[in-house]
Amino acid sequence: MINEIVIISGKGGTGKTSFTASIIPYFDDLVIADCDVDAPDLNILIDGDIVEERDFIGFQRPVINYDNCLKCGICATSCNFGAISDDIVINESLCEGCKVCEYVCPANTITMHDAIVGKIYHRKTIFGPMIDARLIPGEESSGKLVAEVRKLARDIAYKENRNTIIIDGSPGIACNVISAITGVSKAIIVTEPTVSGLHDLKKVIHLVRMFSVQAKIIINKYDLSLSKAKEIRDYIDLMGMEVILEIPFNRDIAESINNLQIPSTTEIPFFSSEKWFNFIEYLRK
Repeated sequence: MINEIVIISGKGGTGKTSFTASIIPYFDDLVIADCDVDAPDLNILIDGDIVEERDFIGFQRPVINYDNCLKCGICATSCNFGAISDDIVINESLCEGCKVCEYVCPANTITMHDAIVGKIYHRKTIFGPMIDARLIPGEESSGKLVAEVRKLARDIAYKENRNTIIIDGSPGIACNVISAITGVSKAIIVTEPTVSGLHDLKKVIHLVRMFSVQAKIIINKYDLSLSKAKEIRDYIDLMGMEVILEIPFNRDIAESINNLQIPSTTEIPFFSSEKWFNFIEYLRK
């Protein structure tokens, strides 16, 4: 059975991706999946050569054959998203690909065509294969793209007999996060001791519970506000969950990232502590 570990955060900017990179060197037989498809950046720290690049088809968009168009306007009045103007021009940024225009067109002049909404990359890294993807800004289907990234990662894991997949998820609670957490073995939520950190942590905990995902909490930079860190711990206790790790603020971590180095591979005392290695052992089980 493949051990799928997802790292998420309700709030952006908590250090989720930096933390994800820090645990990667401790695993053998690994596949890496960057599922933060709206803003993928794990490949900055985990560099690798692109083995394969492919287009991602999110959904279909309508194309009008104006030679046969009757200019009757039925498609425009039938579109609930206002994606077709009165002069029968499609605004692709508003189109949801619902196919209503194709269905109602009396001249059969509207046909649906595949729309490329992103790219998927298969990379070879020193830590193992990595699948990542980039959604074109403003496009839909992020959840579907995340599902495709996870599918490709699992296919590689089965094919190459790799036993662990580490998933860098997206911040927030939208469909891309739901797609990243569904069916995983372990979920780690990274938060920070701030008002917004606790606010968004509550939302993402509600989400993982809705999907019956067992999650543990990491408070990153906990010593920036000891009072807020205590408030987070009290809330986690109230929810019957566990703060499994608290990471102190360290400027050397930021310096490592600026130098494109994985923090745990540099000489930072926390990453040689007993707490850190106990946490790694938990992930490996």
